[in-house]
Amino acid sequence: MLSCGKSLMPDNLFPIPLKAPLTYNALMQMEYLDMSVNEILRLFPLGGRLERVCKKDVEINGLTIPKDTVVMIPPSILHRIPEYWPEPEEFRPERFSKENKEMMDPYVYLPFGAGPRNCIGMRFALLSMKVAIASLLQNFTFRPCKETQVRNPDLHLKTQGKNSNQGNITGQKGEESG
Repeated sequence: MLSCGKSLMPDNLFPIPLKAPLTYNALMQMEYLDMSVNEILRLFPLGGRLERVCKKDVEINGLTIPKDTVVMIPPSILHRIPEYWPEPEEFRPERFSKENKEMMDPYVYLPFGAGPRNCIGMRFALLSMKVAIASLLQNFTFRPCKETQVRNPDLHLKTQGKNSNQGNITGQKGEESG
């Protein structure tokens, strides 16, 4: 199970038995994993922008968008509007609980786009991310080392070199790597 020095969440939120095969049904029952993946995609959407061509002249909040104009929507900005996402810089998977999802405007969370032109591989991508995370949690324990500085995500895009001394990854038998 996930461990990070002090307990960030109860162990039962990722009910993954060690050595048990990951099945589709088991992954679909992991509600907290689903909420966490959605929150990760809210904070760090995979696509930089969505583009659509305006099919007719339209006025929105006093702004006229002429027909045939390419409209660009940046999900990374949309996903951080405090009106829709209270405390938008915080990692809060509960935003995506069943109850909260029902009340959410479907066009303020766009990690894969929306409508008839959304990403055709969305379900496969979500399942792949869940399998990867569940496999890591089954086989490793993650915890920060004393040099690790816990901070809020940096919103600016920049290139960073690798820092190999960020933390330890411990395998099932306790051997350290990385």
